[in-house]
Amino acid sequence: MFGYQIPRDNEEAMELDRKNGNTKWKEAIDLELKQIDDYQTFKDIGKAEINAKGQVTNAPEGYKKIRVHLVFAVKHDGRHKARLVADGHLTRNNTEGAYSGVVSLRSLRIVMFLSELNALKLWGADIGNAYLEAFTEEKIFIVAGPEFGDRKGHILIISKALYGLRTSGARWHDRLFDVMREMGFTPSKNDPDIWMRLSKDGKVYEYIAVYVVDLDIAAKDPAKICQILRDKFKFKLKGDGPLEYHLGCGYWRDPDGTLVADPKKYIEKMMEWYEKEFGEKPKKMKTRLEHGDHPEIDESPECSEKDQSRYLTMIGQLQWLVALGRFDVFCATMTMSKFRPAPREGHISRLKRMYGYVSGTRTAAICFCTAEPNYDDIEVPQHDWLRTVYGNVKEVIHEDIPEPKGKPVVTTSYVDANLYHDVVTGKAETAVLHILNQTPIVWYSKKQGTVETATFGSEFSAARTATDQIVDLRNTLRYLGVPVKEKSYLFGDNKSVVTNATIPTSVLSKRHHALSYHRVREAVASGFLLFHWIDGKKNPADILSKHWTFVSVFPMLKSLLLWRGETKDIKDVPTVGDKDKAN
Repeated sequence: MFGYQIPRDNEEAMELDRKNGNTKWKEAIDLELKQIDDYQTFKDIGKAEINAKGQVTNAPEGYKKIRVHLVFAVKHDGRHKARLVADGHLTRNNTEGAYSGVVSLRSLRIVMFLSELNALKLWGADIGNAYLEAFTEEKIFIVAGPEFGDRKGHILIISKALYGLRTSGARWHDRLFDVMREMGFTPSKNDPDIWMRLSKDGKVYEYIAVYVVDLDIAAKDPAKICQILRDKFKFKLKGDGPLEYHLGCGYWRDPDGTLVADPKKYIEKMMEWYEKEFGEKPKKMKTRLEHGDHPEIDESPECSEKDQSRYLTMIGQLQWLVALGRFDVFCATMTMSKFRPAPREGHISRLKRMYGYVSGTRTAAICFCTAEPNYDDIEVPQHDWLRTVYGNVKEVIHEDIPEPKGKPVVTTSYVDANLYHDVVTGKAETAVLHILNQTPIVWYSKKQGTVETATFGSEFSAARTATDQIVDLRNTLRYLGVPVKEKSYLFGDNKSVVTNATIPTSVLSKRHHALSYHRVREAVASGFLLFHWIDGKKNPADILSKHWTFVSVFPMLKSLLLWRGETKDIKDVPTVGDKDKAN
């Protein structure tokens, strides 16, 4: 982990300290146990009396004996970390919820976007030993091991929600819920792990996004919020300040002050793992997979057991990289993920190629640009849908949404389908890219559930998926108190689909497309969705639907992902027809 060997237990930690000539792991263990005692996690009731069968004869009545162990890690800044974890699997399953909330990465990006849009300050904070802020309701105890020093062999009743217990996540969630309520925050009905409240001047909403114990705060004065958490609620905050790093993604600002998110540190970690596993650095490539590649027909030998394990790790790393913002590798990652049960040598060679592409483009990033796009040159069609099956249909706007505050938001979406993406199953690929004002927020790439015999059907199915996602995105924004512009813009590159979806007199010729046909047309008829045609060469959804050539997508990638460093240094940008360089 980050170049450090991680011990498996207390004994190995001490051995590593001896080998390294330092006491970093011992200090991490001592710090963890001190914090455990500071929180009064255990109640010591004296020496355990153990019979020949290993049973504790003086155990407290009604309590179950379990074990604890230490888990070790190294943080991205080199800090050594030890965590005392209970073996909660030894307790009975509970019927109530057992987990703490986790904000979705989509919601997290939206909060960051709204912070920039409404000139809020964006801070991050980590609540140290958060679970120990709550009491457990489970009746359990341990017999202390050697890491507890003088208390070795003592019966320690667990009174706090120690990490590892089945219900500790739920207990921490309850504790944080009460704190947020007392501070005037309420959970969003769309994502309950986003807490919101009206600012003191009543002009905007402030937000706190919760990822278990990590807080992302978008507020007028986040420092004051952190101070209240410390002083009033006695939380031990760590790393509170302007957001710089979260869940593998770094955050910084352009010279003009615009927020930028890049997973460069995570990519560096990926490359360190690759070099350690394969003994060499990945060969830099300009595309993820070869143009027109079909890995589903690969007939190379199956991978060795070791390479199968590597394959699973590589897919997991690439999937998280996509979640962090590198949607340019989404289509290839999705394509290669289906081979996880039994990958072939050709498949892992393709993943190595993808690592080479990522290595050469590690400076790509998302820029949170909040200026509204200019669509003045787009003609808004004036059609009368009243005498159609949709009648006087209107967009459904829920009555319980909060009052809109702050600057307005325009949603723009691009959709595409790649017919016969999988030549074995015959299924097409759906790709959708959603943008708030000028910031990429949501990306989608998935094989369609049914086989279509023509581009028209696959493109209409993709348009239906995009429409559903647009409705969901508009609802999400409204439940966050965002003024959403009346029109959402959807761009697709199939003229037949756009025409059939936007002209009231268009007739459906194939009944098995009826659900997609009516879903999109009803959204257009309601007035909130404007569906327009765009040249396929300029459709950024192609990035998510195909195995492209470098020359075909680089102009779009440059505008969507903030390319710096290595990619700007590329001098041999391929021209059309230069197949070797394009791959």
